[in-house]
Amino acid sequence: MKKPVDIDEYIAGFPTETQKLLQQVRETIKKAAPQAEEVISYSMPAMKLHGLLVWFAGYANHIGFYPKASGIEKFKKEIAGYKHAKGSVQFPIDKPLPLALITDMVKFRVLENLNKTAKKVKA
Repeated sequence: MKKPVDIDEYIAGFPTETQKLLQQVRETIKKAAPQAEEVISYSMPAMKLHGLLVWFAGYANHIGFYPKASGIEKFKKEIAGYKHAKGSVQFPIDKPLPLALITDMVKFRVLENLNKTAKKVKA
């Protein structure tokens, strides 16, 4: 699979049902971080605001969401029912996406990046 040039091209490469889920994740992230810029990073859709915020990706059986290790740690209770690792969580494609949780994770990452930027400015 060649590297997608943008998120539209990335999403278009999936079956219709997965495309709908990826689009839901994309819209949820955009609402939570309207000033974030869409980019492709590690061949995955990502959002950038004062550094990379989150990534997301489609797979055969799940949607991968990557809010960095800090995002996983902060929401470990909320994601306990999902398969997850140090920097990722898997949302099964046969269940409704936890859009409110994704919103909270994105907002957390926005604050984290803004605080990191503020600290650099003060230094």
